[in-house]
Amino acid sequence: MAIVGDRAETAVSPARVIEMAKSHGVQIVDLRFTDLFGMWQHFSIPVRELTADLFEEGIGFDGSSIRGFQHIHESDMLLLADPETAVVDPLSRIPTMLLTCDVHDPVTRTPYTRDPRYVAKKAEAYLKASGIATAAYFGPEAEFFVFDDVRYDQTANQAFYYVDSGEGAWNTGREEKPNLGFKPRHKEGYFPVPPSDSLQDFRSELVLKMQEAGIEVEVHHHEVATAGQCEIDMRYRGLTRMADQMQLYKYLVKMLARAHFKTATFMPKPLFGDNGSGMHTHQSLWKDGKNLFYDGAGYANLSQLALWYIGGLLKHSPALLAICAPTTNSYRRLVPGYEAPVNLVYSKRNRSAAVRIPMYSSNPKAVRIEYRPPDPTANPYLAEAAMLMAGLDGIKHKIDPGEPMDVDLYELPPAKAARVKQVPGSLDLALAALEKDHAFLLEGGVFTADLIETYIDTKRKKDVDYIRLRPHPSEFYLYYDA
Repeated sequence: MAIVGDRAETAVSPARVIEMAKSHGVQIVDLRFTDLFGMWQHFSIPVRELTADLFEEGIGFDGSSIRGFQHIHESDMLLLADPETAVVDPLSRIPTMLLTCDVHDPVTRTPYTRDPRYVAKKAEAYLKASGIATAAYFGPEAEFFVFDDVRYDQTANQAFYYVDSGEGAWNTGREEKPNLGFKPRHKEGYFPVPPSDSLQDFRSELVLKMQEAGIEVEVHHHEVATAGQCEIDMRYRGLTRMADQMQLYKYLVKMLARAHFKTATFMPKPLFGDNGSGMHTHQSLWKDGKNLFYDGAGYANLSQLALWYIGGLLKHSPALLAICAPTTNSYRRLVPGYEAPVNLVYSKRNRSAAVRIPMYSSNPKAVRIEYRPPDPTANPYLAEAAMLMAGLDGIKHKIDPGEPMDVDLYELPPAKAARVKQVPGSLDLALAALEKDHAFLLEGGVFTADLIETYIDTKRKKDVDYIRLRPHPSEFYLYYDA
């Protein structure tokens, strides 16, 4: 059971959360927060410590041990639990309540500027203060792989990875005593019925657990790649609540996979030669119950405001991708082919465009845009906030997105194809773009210069340089006999 909802009519009180814990026999309360780069962190307390003070006074933790947070000489930080995020964990053996927390400075008692959840809240506040809209709704589609085995290592004299799946196309000839076949071929996992789809029951069980946790699910299915690529789509929510929900969703996916002696990963490109995992993000702006993106007379039923929003996304995409596709592996996915959204254009139905306008329904409430370059390694709080800020910048400056590209972009004549801008080809290039283009993120104090500088510096040292300095196994194949 969960207490959720930007659509809820009444706020949830600490007293109600405490009563909920009693009625469900909760024994442990798990306090969770997100570091600068999207990792869910936690520590636990006995249920007797679940008091009103937890929500009002907070509880301390060491901020110097968290990536992107404090230095050791200023390590003390506070967590204040948000009662509206209370959920009884449907997968813990010990009855456990999960509470998402906000990070505060213990001296000033103010929200911590590097807390990603605070950034998301400020983005929503900035939207309302702008007068443009009263709500921004997000619906990310976070794809993932479910493997049976994963091994990897990186030392001074060796580097390797190995993943395996009973569903993998490479296992059609494996001695399985017996091998029963029905292994989806590369790029043919979308979407044959079982037994080719070996994870039907796994996903159905996962959906039921997600619903127990208060997550509204719309659909689940196998995805394009072989070897257990999956997708579960959640009903749209407000920015901060959806980011909260994304963290819970990723946790439940990994936990249920482990319970089945499998392993789940949101890594964008774990397999060579097949589709990677994205996080196509549907979004729309609303004001007083009206969808501002709808205009029945517009292209693909889009309003002028929606087109300007798209213009902002496309203009700022090189910088956005440093946050929305934030790993070196993200750019193994963002290459032509494999349905990769590498072209900085918009289109109805075209999946190689960075912005797609879904055409499943002409209902004004269903009209939205889908931004396709993000992947699920992104910190959902920062990614959704950054997308919103880019879109609002487009509205503010009436940025023209140009003409739509309703053609097969891979079949364009070379001269015309050369004029189509594409996403950056590496994380290093995306970070450089963010370094040059981040003023739109600073509007209204939503992001801070300190947060962006810390983010860029850490990503360069911990991601870009880590990969850049190490020999790649494929380099031995190419160059050992030089």
